[in-house]
Amino acid sequence: MLKGIKILDLTHRLPGPLAGKILADLGATVIKIEDEKHRDPFLSGAFSDFDQSFEDWYEELNKKKQILRFDFKGPNIKAEILKQIESADGILLSLSAKLKINLGLDDENLKKLKKTLAVVELEASSTHNKAMHDLNALAISGYLSLHVAHETKEIVDPPFMPIAGIAFGQQVATQMLANLIHASKTHELVKSISYLHDTTENIFHPFWSKKLRAEKKTKFLHNGAYPCYSIYRLLDGHYVALAAVEERFWLDTCATFNISLPLEERFNTDENSFKRVSSTFAKLTSGEIEQRAKDKELCLSIVRKIN
Repeated sequence: MLKGIKILDLTHRLPGPLAGKILADLGATVIKIEDEKHRDPFLSGAFSDFDQSFEDWYEELNKKKQILRFDFKGPNIKAEILKQIESADGILLSLSAKLKINLGLDDENLKKLKKTLAVVELEASSTHNKAMHDLNALAISGYLSLHVAHETKEIVDPPFMPIAGIAFGQQVATQMLANLIHASKTHELVKSISYLHDTTENIFHPFWSKKLRAEKKTKFLHNGAYPCYSIYRLLDGHYVALAAVEERFWLDTCATFNISLPLEERFNTDENSFKRVSSTFAKLTSGEIEQRAKDKELCLSIVRKIN
């Protein structure tokens, strides 16, 4: 789909490399350029030092890319970067102001190139402080309030994935595609800035709007408001994800597993309705669930617990 398109990825950690991965998955040639000394923090430095999982993230996000490492303080670094830009269609950029100047990637130098080029720069926020991680973006935009709405514990684990950063990476990839189209039509430099905080607000807003916040509504279908859409523990310690929202799925699920909750009560919010479903699944193993569900069209899936 993007065969023949060359993207330079001068980003690090999660959002930018994820955007580069998405573009590479679409067929673009993506070249990730790093400082030979410092490299990406997921691979070397602060992050990888305390959690080796980040090294695996680095490999997964960048395995389809060509990795080039240069001495960012070397005397010929501008020439090296310029050589790569000459055949590039786009640049993903996430560098300090000083480093951009040193590499010839600041706005002034980019404009001097006089070539068709799409650039997307990643920043934290257009309105808030520049120091920000995934958790901060979720907190500042208000969506972390939904995560803790029903918590009473002194320590609450963050959401199970860095969802703000993942959404941001998707947005950056989309913005790059838009800039590539615009640049191909105008035959000039097209640059835009994408922000972690702003993207978090824009992407998640439809799912917890100002109206719903004002109503103090914190329970919905997708975060466990109803017994027909929840996760239940099984006899062998594994779980089952039940998403039998539609009438036929609920009726078929109840018939298959002898659940004693009538159709009209699948949207009840009282604890007893949940327990009537839970008590049924608590008597079954994951193997029994799979056997009974075999060859049936049910919105039901096993969740394997990692021991």
